[in-house]
Amino acid sequence: MKILDKYILKRYLTTFSVMLLLFVPIGIVIDVSEKVNKMIENKVPFAKVAQYYLDFTIYFANFLFPIFLFLSVIWFTSKLASNTEVIAILSSGISFTRFLRPFLIGAAIVSMISLFAGFFLVPKASEGYWNFRYNYLIGNGKAVIRDDSDVFRQISPTEYIYVSNFNINSNMAFNFVYEKFNNHKLEYKITANRIRWNPKDSTYVLNGYSKRTVGELNDVIINEDKLIRKFPFDLEDLTPTIYVAETLSYGELNKFIDKEIKRGNSNIKIYLVVLYKKYSTPVSAFILTIIAVAVSSMKRRGGMGINLAIGIFLAFSFVFFDKIFGVLAEKSSISPLIAVWVPNFVFGILAIYLLRNAKR
Repeated sequence: MKILDKYILKRYLTTFSVMLLLFVPIGIVIDVSEKVNKMIENKVPFAKVAQYYLDFTIYFANFLFPIFLFLSVIWFTSKLASNTEVIAILSSGISFTRFLRPFLIGAAIVSMISLFAGFFLVPKASEGYWNFRYNYLIGNGKAVIRDDSDVFRQISPTEYIYVSNFNINSNMAFNFVYEKFNNHKLEYKITANRIRWNPKDSTYVLNGYSKRTVGELNDVIINEDKLIRKFPFDLEDLTPTIYVAETLSYGELNKFIDKEIKRGNSNIKIYLVVLYKKYSTPVSAFILTIIAVAVSSMKRRGGMGINLAIGIFLAFSFVFFDKIFGVLAEKSSISPLIAVWVPNFVFGILAIYLLRNAKR
């Protein structure tokens, strides 16, 4: 690695790190100012608050890292241009492509860190972040982290369950229905007024139990006031957490998605978006780096301010596209894979166009 590469790479990584160290504390201060009253009202222990803000730091940095990266490259490259260092480098016979190489090396380092964090570190932080918010900050301190009304689930290709509502505090569900099919025909149906999960022996207590077995001529009906039995599902099958996909490591997420696809889960698109973003976000580091260098390597009359204005506009445009297509993937018929990669594709074309102009 030559002196030029070391110089630019050092500036790249240093500016990006400083940008994180500047903006993450600002995010924490804003969050504290908004949430402190709720924390005091719910008497949240200090240890839990400290852990929450550790998780918040990781979650916040991962969520906004493309913006931080883009602005940091815009900042220090504009400074190079304003000091006529870029002109001196290119005038020495170095091509723009060669000038871009240390930037791409820096993007590769940041992308690898982001990829590793997204697979293993961020899921744990996301779990702590969302658990704290739903238990202490949302709903006046009451946990509302699960879909607890009109829950309908396919737990296997031949088994379906339904409850009208579920109380997570008492592990109790109401108006329970379990249907078992055989060759697309109903084999038997179980209903209960109430069903309660017993974690000690993984059984369910059913009150107002009724089982109807479908026969060729006559149905067989069995009624019991109370019955204890096992079912091939657990609480996570009945009411998974709203943000479950974000809290799973890479291997766990793949297994979870495979299981939910077999069950015909209607929320599968949400889980696929989370999976695909683990790959698309690190790739965006390369695209945004190329755009930032192409935009800011030119010395302008307005100085760094013009470059920063352009950079902020492009950065937030990228985030806007990313969010819009993420929602479309979850709520419409668009393929999650296509929706997640569209922002990278669009801004990749923009990067190629700006790079060609910058070379000229």
